[in-house]
Amino acid sequence: MAKSEWSFKSAVELAAALNAKKVSAVELAQDAIARIERHDGKINAICVRDFDRALGAAREADAALARGERKPLLGLPTTIKESFNIAGLPTTWGFVPQKDFKPVEDALAVARIKQAGGVILGKTNVPVGLGDWQSYNDIYGTTNNPYDLGRTPGGSSGGSSAALAAGYCALATGSDIGGSLRVPAFHCGIFAHKPTINLCAARGETPPPFPAIPREGDLAVIGPMARTAADLSLLLDVMAGPDPLDAGVAYKLDLPAARHQSLRDFRVLVIDSHPLLPTDRDVRGAIDKLATDLPKAGVTIARESGQLPDFAATSRLYMRMLLGFLGAFFLPDELADAQARASQLSPEDRSLGAERLRGITESHRAWVLDAGARAGLRAQWRALFKSFDAVICPIMPTPAFPHDHSPEQRLRTISIDGKDYPYSDQLAWPGIATLPGLPATAVPLGLSKDGLPVGVQIVGPFLEDRTPLKLAELIEREFGGFVPPPLFSD
Repeated sequence: MAKSEWSFKSAVELAAALNAKKVSAVELAQDAIARIERHDGKINAICVRDFDRALGAAREADAALARGERKPLLGLPTTIKESFNIAGLPTTWGFVPQKDFKPVEDALAVARIKQAGGVILGKTNVPVGLGDWQSYNDIYGTTNNPYDLGRTPGGSSGGSSAALAAGYCALATGSDIGGSLRVPAFHCGIFAHKPTINLCAARGETPPPFPAIPREGDLAVIGPMARTAADLSLLLDVMAGPDPLDAGVAYKLDLPAARHQSLRDFRVLVIDSHPLLPTDRDVRGAIDKLATDLPKAGVTIARESGQLPDFAATSRLYMRMLLGFLGAFFLPDELADAQARASQLSPEDRSLGAERLRGITESHRAWVLDAGARAGLRAQWRALFKSFDAVICPIMPTPAFPHDHSPEQRLRTISIDGKDYPYSDQLAWPGIATLPGLPATAVPLGLSKDGLPVGVQIVGPFLEDRTPLKLAELIEREFGGFVPPPLFSD
């Protein structure tokens, strides 16, 4: 079948085509559905199909367009991460006992997307409990990377990243506590944005069978994924804002404009190394090339700064606070095992694995002291962003790695330039932005010599999400962005 002219168009381009009556919303939906039916047997990105309702929404979008209505997402094909509630569809988070759980109302983000006219095709696959950089579970199986089916698409929003890379949709949602928006974007060569903490109200992105009530995230966020940077802003503007049941009673969102509109005005700090976790030659090479290219476009670049927070201390603190949260949900035998191993730790052991164990077992008093240290870290970043507008750094140490479904994650390893490191230590790079709650935009930088996507994250100042998003847009315009996977470019 010949490639559709619409499959890899951006949401902005599709919206313009819809408004100009060059294509209908029904045609876009039918095109996306045909593409999913043609290719998803190999990729397995769409774990729950909702094609009948999608076609109904598309017909409604066409009627609205005919009436002259204009909404941000009107008629645009969209997919939703499985962890977001959609009324009438299962929300499982990959937990087999929850395979029949069906919420009765949409997550707030889903409701906002529907109100903005988005056409939701279905739900995208996730790992169990959203707890991996691979996307597989016993309910829906394994999602494969469209650039190499033997490799991970990333996780936990791996179904969303694979769906975008394969041309199934223009927009997708994801969530992120340990890189779950940015890692899949990096591994599938697309764009994603981890918003400032609590910028997007997350009600209804809730593990089943818990009720969908307003909640403040301590580290976790929800956010947009797309094939272009401008599309991220389009979806972020729909998703962002306080929950009307909660903070929205009093507060309205008013994001500041990007600090600059052209590359020559940006001051950027580029970092490619971490004292506790190296990056491989493909990632370093992509960052070095960008750091060489940006000054040619007028960007003021620095490769080091005494104001940069200590990444080793940041990663140790992040490991403790992250596992302090995640460990609260451990089953009793998992918790007992962690406590036994933590009791054997030497005080001199400052490895990231040791810090994760300390986080699982730390007292509330210790957590409060860690939270105080995080407040100090936020102050350091505030000071840094007086001198710089953004920090560019890695998302992960290597491009997409081969599937590894060995049951104990703590025993897995990742090979970085031929040397093995603990799998979970890869948290170090996503945690740079997660711990202080900063916005971070994942930007693709083409393909490695092996044909695998590489990219970076642009970390911006607190609540100044439009600044890394604008820089991502300018980098994309100047140096190219998404490259369709050769396996699925038809």
